[in-house]
Amino acid sequence: MTTPRHFLGIDCGTQGTKAIILDAASGEVLGQGAAGHSLISGANGRREQDTHQWLEAFATATRRALLAAKIDGRSILGIGVSGQQHGLVLLDAQGQVLRPAKLWCDTETTAQNDHLLAHLGGEQGSLERLGVVIAPGYTVSKLLWTQEQHPDMFARIARILLPHDYLNHWLTGRSCSEYGDASGTGYFNVRTRQWDEQLLEHIDPSGRLHAALPELIEADQTVGTILPGIAEHLGINPRALVSSGGGDNMMGAIGTGNIQSGVITMSLGSSGTVYAYADQPTVAADCAVATFCSSSGGWLPLICTMNLTNATGLIRDLLDVDIEAFNELVAQAPVGADGVCMLPFFNGERVPALPHASGSLSGLTLTNLTRSNLCRAVVEGTTFGLRYGLDLLRHNGLQSRSIRLIGGGSKSAVWRQIVADIMNTPVICTEQSEAAALGAAIQAAWCVARAEGREVSLADLCQRCVKLDPASETLPVAEQVQACQQAYERYQQHVANL
Repeated sequence: MTTPRHFLGIDCGTQGTKAIILDAASGEVLGQGAAGHSLISGANGRREQDTHQWLEAFATATRRALLAAKIDGRSILGIGVSGQQHGLVLLDAQGQVLRPAKLWCDTETTAQNDHLLAHLGGEQGSLERLGVVIAPGYTVSKLLWTQEQHPDMFARIARILLPHDYLNHWLTGRSCSEYGDASGTGYFNVRTRQWDEQLLEHIDPSGRLHAALPELIEADQTVGTILPGIAEHLGINPRALVSSGGGDNMMGAIGTGNIQSGVITMSLGSSGTVYAYADQPTVAADCAVATFCSSSGGWLPLICTMNLTNATGLIRDLLDVDIEAFNELVAQAPVGADGVCMLPFFNGERVPALPHASGSLSGLTLTNLTRSNLCRAVVEGTTFGLRYGLDLLRHNGLQSRSIRLIGGGSKSAVWRQIVADIMNTPVICTEQSEAAALGAAIQAAWCVARAEGREVSLADLCQRCVKLDPASETLPVAEQVQACQQAYERYQQHVANL
């Protein structure tokens, strides 16, 4: 019988914090917990959060997970933190948070991003210099916005942290970042894995911003030991080590076993993401592909769509139906929704690159405007955006033998079939739907083993801890693949007209 090795995985997202307890020796998830966050929103595109809510949710979710796991928190050997990417947390010299964190979905800084993009020489210049094209959601424009809107606060900046960096700082007192999450800041070169100091000096020539950046560490390194007071507050082992952690997409890759070529992870969450592992920084010519670093030592070419379950949620609310009834309506409609085509760009769109677009319906007739066709059209429209992105990844040389589905939408059998047919690729879900929290726990087990001087491979840990759900496996149906292709071509034509 193997000796249990318990690890805590945390995923701090936009809507809430999830916690899981993993026994890395058996590969079993022993317990889970969750707690919610609220959003600070403005009509001007403001999307912010009070970081104190993250800390409260971290503690609540952890205690709930420990209770569900029926274990003593003193048996936790390590903690891994996954965080929403691109967010900006600013600390003063006393370590106090200066203002609410601006999030990945904040578009209030679009004008500042336009200025910085022009300074870099446009999309091509940004791609050549950084390996990514900066977008309004990235962290760098948030710094320029703070300088312009809150100059007094800007002058007090002592630490510039991403959400997961901030939680690691709270846990250990140390200011660190790892390459995966750093890739989404807009002031990091994904090829050389270094901060771009000159871009920060364009914002503030004094060098203060560069001095405020966290130290970069490798994915398999620990940040340090949890602070005694925090360990007591959370009810866990005061000798627990905190791993490097990473962005939610990077941790989701580990949590789906996507750490070598051939696997593609697709997340059907509020937004949609598609990503695959690469062992070289092959930067795509198309600016929609973000060639981020992974949190497993390689790279993670990725596309992100802004509209997914947030769009299906709008239609559900409009028709006043629950998820079960919504899925039944989707199943009743034919492939292509009788010609009803929805461009679900309610929040603008990143892929296809239409930041100022709005949602639209086309192809309506006297007979096809039905509840079921409307439900089918929003699911197809959001999935077509992911197909558009997957095609970009495939054009960049990535192979996909199968797609591993995660996120809330993956729980729907009818949506899984639509994904399989539109992508013409088999899909399967992982048993553990909280892939980012699982990935964080797996990474913690990897980092702790390294810190103990034991050579444990991340691949072996993933093989033991990432379990696929055979009941969810969905294969494309030939006739439906053909009909989906025709509907997708109609979608492409409508996008081209925009």
